Amino acid sequence: MPNSVDIRDTLARLCARETLSEQESEAVFDALLSGSLEPTQIASLLSLLQTRPITPDELTGAARVMRSRVEPVPYQPEPGTVIVDTCGTGGAPKTFNVSTAAAFVIAGSRPGAGSGVERVVVAKHGNRSRTGRGSAEVLARLGVNIDASHETQAACLRASGVCFCFAIHHHPAMKHAAPVRRDLGFPTVFNLLGPLTNPCGATRQLIGVYRPEFVGLLSETLLRLGADHAIVAHSDDGLDELTVTAPTTLGVVKGGAVTTERVDPASFGMPGAPIGSVRARDESHAAGIVRSVLSGDPGPAADMVVLTAAAGLVVADAYPTIGEAIDAARASIGSGRAMGTLERLAQASRRG
Repeated sequence: MPNSVDIRDTLARLCARETLSEQESEAVFDALLSGSLEPTQIASLLSLLQTRPITPDELTGAARVMRSRVEPVPYQPEPGTVIVDTCGTGGAPKTFNVSTAAAFVIAGSRPGAGSGVERVVVAKHGNRSRTGRGSAEVLARLGVNIDASHETQAACLRASGVCFCFAIHHHPAMKHAAPVRRDLGFPTVFNLLGPLTNPCGATRQLIGVYRPEFVGLLSETLLRLGADHAIVAHSDDGLDELTVTAPTTLGVVKGGAVTTERVDPASFGMPGAPIGSVRARDESHAAGIVRSVLSGDPGPAADMVVLTAAAGLVVADAYPTIGEAIDAARASIGSGRAMGTLERLAQASRRG
């Protein structure tokens, strides 16, 4: 992939509010991730892209470069095994680590009879958070070795059905952008690119986004990138989750097309709840909520995880609809399989 680009011309065009083609986006992000740009140029590029809506061409081109540079997990699924990722963009009002808890519920669930799916595993891509309550921090608090080698991550998938792909260990080229992102202090295009670059090559994804306009953007980008089945979610009250606090808009990528759906938790018999009822105070509290949910304690947090896990089972094609997958998600928790998945992951992650 060429990294020859006239960055000054590109920045001038972006200043004039022009957009980049997919190929132009590939070229500029290849230059960035190969270390060919100066920090001031990286800061200008990322800032200018935030001044107007990024296009599917731009996001697709950047994602292709990120994917070409990822260090993969050496895992080959057995026939009948489906890989799912539940990585979101972050950037929304913080609750607790819903998608992380849902990963254990998904992996502990039994696929529907006749689905053709024998096992669903979750390659949970994630990172630290500015809040100190990202998936990395909370999984570490839950006893998982978040710095496990790529080979150990593959062993974790085989042993427990879940692995944690710590982004900093899979995207070494990001070292060129990391200091600038940290100094800028606001979400950039890389918040959207993270969920699009799963180190296990997952083509089935559940992605929460922090702005409503990103539902269509990521759905279209996932379609162009060849996703088998994906759901992109944003709730009416601003969360990057399927939630019990409000209805949620879903972008559904399946069968070579994108459709839009609405999910109201009340239609599944889940009572509404205020955001405060699912908000964690700190890292310790967030980990405690995850343990409480996996232990079978009822309430809004448990309902939110069940709803999210059900959507994950749908993108795995283990069930045709969220409504049909909810019972399987609840059974994963009630049987102890979800908690057992966490315990096996913690053990397996420390063997290598």
